[in-house]
Amino acid sequence: MRLLALLALIFLQAQAAIAATSTVLVLGDSLAAGYGLLPSEAFTVKLEIALRARGHDVEIINAGVSGDTAAAGLSRLDWSLDESIDAVIVELGANDVLRGLPAPQAEQALDQILVRLGERKLPVLLAGMQAPRNMGAAYAAAFDPIYARLAEKHGTLLYPFFLDGVAVEPTLNQADGLHPNGKGVETIVARILPHVEKLLGKAAAK
Repeated sequence: MRLLALLALIFLQAQAAIAATSTVLVLGDSLAAGYGLLPSEAFTVKLEIALRARGHDVEIINAGVSGDTAAAGLSRLDWSLDESIDAVIVELGANDVLRGLPAPQAEQALDQILVRLGERKLPVLLAGMQAPRNMGAAYAAAFDPIYARLAEKHGTLLYPFFLDGVAVEPTLNQADGLHPNGKGVETIVARILPHVEKLLGKAAAK
């Protein structure tokens, strides 16, 4: 009987540990997927390591697909989610910019993503993107503000620029000048970390 009681206790403790783990989905493009990097260098892997080092019991799910626009992310949102997800980081828009797609098109898709996540009552951190200045001042003026506007509309957390401190820094990017290298990913993680901790706080308070 004592053995059965001990096994039951171990089982309950294991179940409690699983329940305590926060699961965060990163819905993104190649910047989240880890394009051109070793698996161990991907943003999601480095972010999970950094959070665990700070005492957070967390699992980061990589739902990044290289080449995805905001509309493509919207199209696969529902099947990317399941009941285990506690919070979501949305990192989309870079490919909209690279393709010169209209800013309202990206904003509409991101808006619908946030609507659907809101319906599921999932806390969100919206990671913004900025248009390269060679796209022209008019395009940048149309594109750059959409993230702050959407974050205010939906009451989500905002990290204004995912590539902050990394964009146009040769030593932090791969040869294509677009995707961060391992050191670049570490810079992104260090800068976004406090915002992700706020996201985990909102998930825990649900």
